[in-house]
Amino acid sequence: MTSSKGIWLRGEANGHEQRTPLVPADAAWLVEQGLSVTVEESPQRVFPVEEYADAGCQVVAAETWPGAPPETVVLGLKEPAATAVALAHHHVFFGHAYKGQQGGPALLRRFAEGGGTLLDLEYLTDAQGRRVAAFGFWAGYLGAALAVLHRRGELAVPLEASTRPGLDALLGASQGGATALVIGALGRSGRGACEALAVAGVTTTRWDVDETRTLDREALLDHDLLVNTVFATEPGTPFLTAADLERTDRRLSVVSDVTCDVTSDCHRLPVYDRVTDWREPVRRLQSGPAPLDLIAIDNLPSLLPRESSSAFSADLLPHLAALPVGAPVWDRALRHFHHARREFEK
Repeated sequence: MTSSKGIWLRGEANGHEQRTPLVPADAAWLVEQGLSVTVEESPQRVFPVEEYADAGCQVVAAETWPGAPPETVVLGLKEPAATAVALAHHHVFFGHAYKGQQGGPALLRRFAEGGGTLLDLEYLTDAQGRRVAAFGFWAGYLGAALAVLHRRGELAVPLEASTRPGLDALLGASQGGATALVIGALGRSGRGACEALAVAGVTTTRWDVDETRTLDREALLDHDLLVNTVFATEPGTPFLTAADLERTDRRLSVVSDVTCDVTSDCHRLPVYDRVTDWREPVRRLQSGPAPLDLIAIDNLPSLLPRESSSAFSADLLPHLAALPVGAPVWDRALRHFHHARREFEK
């Protein structure tokens, strides 16, 4: 891989996506280090483009990244818009393509046609395999917060972006006496979920790897809320089954799936097969005397775009300065991409 001549921060195709992987203050630091930073105009990005201009970045029109110099690294959060079919640059974003997800082959085909590479943010890890930058804390916090508000009948829809103080005020405004189970409680997302539940005054049981080796299904079903934050890399025992939904003796009434691995073999909640969204955040999975509702929004941190972007950008910043050649963290991500390409081309 050749050395990068600069970073191109593109806009996002999803109109609800207000987050960014690089905030203006951190972009200013990169510029001070001598790195060229180009930023596309984006009406929904939570940070106005003027702040990037003040930071010394070059501002360009939206969706102009396909014309960036070949050595430029194109930075985003999710897959670029489908209008530019072939992907020819080094790209950094969350691809969601390596675990058999539904859109994976189409994305890998775009790279095959363009000759570009994906440095997937999900696979940007240290030597111990821990992700160096993630939105997990805020995803867990919001997944739990929405579950609490829905159970209280206080979830306003369609959802709108908020701030941490505003959401904390809602969570602490009343006490519902609920109990919650967080699975994956020791990870980033799990810690975020537990923090939101603490703000809401919800009694919380915390499970992680040890507690799920042999699943206590009766204990799981004896909670009001279930928040799944497990990042699974291989198939395993489902946390909920269709038979669980049929049971009228369960206490569980709200499930918030932060992971949203719906099109992957690693999906630990196979009782649903499509995510929910900001307009319709809740879906009823089971009616009757023991109803069960699902929240499964795959861009939860966008509901707190400023806080989540600032935290993610701070984690990613030192690695952006090292893009892309020679840095082990990027080389590991590149190896994942090449492995996925080989599997795709078989």
